Amino acid sequence: MTIRSISVALCPVNAATITVSLAAFLLANALAWLPFAVQAQANGIYTCIDSKGRKLTSDRPIPECSDRDQKLLNPSGTFKGNVGPALSPQELAQQEEKEKALAQERARKEEDKRRDRALLQRYPNKEVHDVERAEALKQIGVVKAAAANRVEELKKQRVGVDEEMEYYKKDPSKAPLRLRRQIEEVAESLSVQLRFITDQDGEIKRVNARFDEELARLKQLWPLRSATAASPAAKTSRTP
Repeated sequence: MTIRSISVALCPVNAATITVSLAAFLLANALAWLPFAVQAQANGIYTCIDSKGRKLTSDRPIPECSDRDQKLLNPSGTFKGNVGPALSPQELAQQEEKEKALAQERARKEEDKRRDRALLQRYPNKEVHDVERAEALKQIGVVKAAAANRVEELKKQRVGVDEEMEYYKKDPSKAPLRLRRQIEEVAESLSVQLRFITDQDGEIKRVNARFDEELARLKQLWPLRSATAASPAAKTSRTP
């Protein structure tokens, strides 16, 4: 006699009920493990030995092993990688600073590359660079020459004013207010023009320094561009 026949013989009325209950139990058990299975399928399985020597397993990082490495396994049980210990607030801040510094360094390198590309596009050769330097210096020279002409005019005015002041040499306080104001205005205008000329001399130095710096960089970039253009890979990419 089979087990099923014995069950029916002993309790014919409740056999179907037992079968349904068993199926419900198995279904509930499967549903209870379903979130773990789904999570493990997505992230893997974490396992470690805690400070008490216990082997722990979970579908997510294990808090009891936050101070040590945890093995991360694939759902099949094969090794996937290690998860390092949780960082302290100080270590986390240090890591963030390091990542920030690395990001800034990457941004700086990208900016340098962009600047180099723009420099090569603007100055394809030394002749173009020399022409633009000469033009920039020429414009400054024109402005400086105009200021120098104005200085000469003011000096002539001052000569005329000084000659007129000869009449009041013994007592300058008796000179007309108009004449005294004219002396002050000429002196102030001369001072402004002379400072402007000095500033233009400084501008000439700054322009030359900028072009010298660009030229030094371009002397490094021009050969690299030529070498890249002559490489077999570059020729292949240009082949129709």
